[in-house]
Amino acid sequence: MSLGDVRRVTVSLADRSYDILIKPGSLGEIGAHLAALGFCGKVGIVTNPVIGRLYSKTILHSLKSSGFDPVTIVIPEGERSKSLSSVTTILDALIKARFERQSLLVALGGGVIGDLTGFAASIHLRGIPFVQVPTTLVAQVDSSVGGKTGVNHPLGKNLIGTFYQPRLVLIDPETLRTLPPREWTAGLAEVIKYGVIADESFCAELERSMDRLVKLDMELASWAIVRSCEIKADVVGKDERESGLRRVLNYGHTIGHALESLGRYRKWIHGEAIAMGLVQEADLSRHLGLCSPDVVDRQRELVRRAGLPGAMPPCTFTNFWKAMLHDKKTVHGQVHCVFPERIGRVVIRPLEREACEQWFRSLPSRKASPSLRQVRASRGRA
Repeated sequence: MSLGDVRRVTVSLADRSYDILIKPGSLGEIGAHLAALGFCGKVGIVTNPVIGRLYSKTILHSLKSSGFDPVTIVIPEGERSKSLSSVTTILDALIKARFERQSLLVALGGGVIGDLTGFAASIHLRGIPFVQVPTTLVAQVDSSVGGKTGVNHPLGKNLIGTFYQPRLVLIDPETLRTLPPREWTAGLAEVIKYGVIADESFCAELERSMDRLVKLDMELASWAIVRSCEIKADVVGKDERESGLRRVLNYGHTIGHALESLGRYRKWIHGEAIAMGLVQEADLSRHLGLCSPDVVDRQRELVRRAGLPGAMPPCTFTNFWKAMLHDKKTVHGQVHCVFPERIGRVVIRPLEREACEQWFRSLPSRKASPSLRQVRASRGRA
């Protein structure tokens, strides 16, 4: 993909269909894009202080030049801001500014800002339109697309939310140049995920190109964004509300979300936890006889070359299992997991505690604490 190109990927959802527009420099054109969609009047720009300092001036100028009346709403940076209190902050600002049902919200930032803004838009006046303007790799390839919105609960990630589609996703790959290196590499975990779940040739190209991609080769980055969006748009178009096929997008997230929760959303950022989830869910799949060791090795190596963690961090099995049970993907009290059969194909299976514990205790160099059941059994024998 040439940097001068404009790529448009459509998420086909009948009357809720929308475009993902990928174009370098598009931040400065947002006013024209929104006007072309028929919007006018008040626009709320939800962002955080860091992103605001970098890009608010550009967006405000574009919006005002197109006749919009913008209001900026600033939310503290970080995963801990993904809470109901932050949603209240947004709603308070909208009510104070007298936003109407035809008014518009713009999510300017990463996944936290996108999820908060979408959730607030879905419940203010029973729903106002919003647009995603993602500025991180994770948000550009994953969280800005598909209409999942929401906030975290102390017991689990994304437990409170709605399905609410944006009217447009506007992606400017140039914003990636201002990402901290840790945020950039973390986003590569979601890119790797798409190759494993749906496109072996995409995964093979990532294996050939990862060393250049890590260095933020902009041509490669734009290509990876487009292909990732194409895969997600196809899946979401077939299963908007995660009743079946869309669950494959959760690959790496059952374990990844559990690790985020165990780290209290401070130890690892999202992409780092997902990288560990990719490798460990692949290894669990191998343990269950669903895939060959090569499937695990290829992902472990890709994650390593991306500069991301892959090994299981220290934790007890009891806490690990409890964290997975609090995940929103649990059905009738049973953990469901996405398992690779080969690169490019995954299946969804329920995960039994006994099988998971057996795998957990077989991990290399693991000095796992005994489970509560084992402690009670030993006390009984004594």
